[in-house]
Amino acid sequence: MCGRYSLIADIAGLRETFGFEGPPINLQPRWNIAPTQQAPVVRLEDGGRRLAMLQWGLVPYWAESPAIGSRMINARGETVAEKPAFKAAYRTRRCLVIADGFYDWPEEGEDKRPFLFRKAGGGAFAFAGLWEKWVPEGGGVLETFTIVNCASAPWMARFHSRTPVVLAPEDYAAWLDIERDPKDMIRPPPERMFTVTRVSTYVNKTANDDANCFTPAAEEPHIAAALADEKAKKKPKTKPVDDRQPSLF
Repeated sequence: MCGRYSLIADIAGLRETFGFEGPPINLQPRWNIAPTQQAPVVRLEDGGRRLAMLQWGLVPYWAESPAIGSRMINARGETVAEKPAFKAAYRTRRCLVIADGFYDWPEEGEDKRPFLFRKAGGGAFAFAGLWEKWVPEGGGVLETFTIVNCASAPWMARFHSRTPVVLAPEDYAAWLDIERDPKDMIRPPPERMFTVTRVSTYVNKTANDDANCFTPAAEEPHIAAALADEKAKKKPKTKPVDDRQPSLF
């Protein structure tokens, strides 16, 4: 499962890692990318890799309403080739969803604070993605994407039973090549690929999109104190009330 992720890497580094061409997009650091928001993907256009901003939550071309997209943020790798919502995109519209971290919430236990997974040694990576184009009756075009997931490997199953498919760099070209069968690339990330940190519930709120999302859970009280201090600074100052008896002369 992948319900939130981050991308704070700079555009120059991403271009080097993923080899896309064309004019740069003004990417802002994102610590908390959430479903239905715009996010960057790499796809093939005119024979070359291009970076594009698409909405997270795939809307099938045959959908009556784009509202279905909020339920299509992930595609199960075991059935993606057969499911009506995904099979066309799986065959002909695959993409790299670029990220440098992702969050998952535990399925069991009372402690529901999320885990943050970041690449050991740092750097960006690519989820296996599918993209789609939806044309409403009134005109225009909505381009959306989903992230393929699969059953977790034992090391990951301690945190969640499902995991996003993270492509090996040597598989980027093959995943984008619609002449290739990508079935063997749908597999869980290997152990030691990621570091795991339990983080604050600050990330639960989609409006929170700053470096505090990466704060370890043990430091959560510091976030609350910092936010309270910031709120106090923004509070408008009131003029003190003079309660002295006014002079009659």
